[in-house]
Amino acid sequence: MSGGPKDISDVAKRRFDLRGKVVIITGGGKGIGKIYAREFARAGARVVAADIDGEGAEQVAAEIVAEGYEAVGLRADITDAAAVEAMAKLALDRFGAIDVLVNNASLMSVLPRRDWMEIPVEEWDRVMTVNLRGMFLCCHAVAPTMKARKYGKIVNISSSRVWEGTPLRLHYTTSKAGVVGFTRALARELGPHGITVNSVSPGATMSETQVASSSGNYLATRVEGRAIERAQIPEDLVGAVMFLSTPASDFMTGQTMNVDGGKAMH
Repeated sequence: MSGGPKDISDVAKRRFDLRGKVVIITGGGKGIGKIYAREFARAGARVVAADIDGEGAEQVAAEIVAEGYEAVGLRADITDAAAVEAMAKLALDRFGAIDVLVNNASLMSVLPRRDWMEIPVEEWDRVMTVNLRGMFLCCHAVAPTMKARKYGKIVNISSSRVWEGTPLRLHYTTSKAGVVGFTRALARELGPHGITVNSVSPGATMSETQVASSSGNYLATRVEGRAIERAQIPEDLVGAVMFLSTPASDFMTGQTMNVDGGKAMH
């Protein structure tokens, strides 16, 4: 039947095309965020990689540009309102819009695994500041331009620890549960403006930061119980995050997609 391939192409372009979209990725200078930045760029998006490690973010952007795509990297402490506003301004000045915000930055890999009674109050507060206040500030910075255009995509990164109740980093698990509530409530506030807010909850992922902070025995236990019995890698998360960043998910908001190989099912 003639015209078949053309019809398929048209559907893909309309629903899944990221070409020309401007995507801010926090924590984009290392780990999983670096993979998001690279893969979004390869899909045709214009990427702003922001990270507290400014050199790392700039290096990621330089690698993307060297491949022939568009990207810029900058240092951004997401707990600093002025720095986050500067991040949004850079995206607008360089690319003229902000279509997608991926709230990937969080404080996790440097946290010791220990009994909750041994967590210092100052460390608890720092985790909440980075993982929740930082997300709030980033959303606050991009919302005005998204509202003005009556369209935008916010993708927050939670954790499958929320569904499992994984111990020994109670503050981190609690903060990532907060991401789910934040996502649901903000989705209702921004829905009337054409902005969707969703989240992804990854399982334990073999990123450079996770591997560096974990023993081999611990990583092996995280594979046990998965329906897909293998280690999870950053590329396993890209499809879900991209889907929530495209028009294909325009009528989906306030949801959390669990991507952990089928360990926690809900």
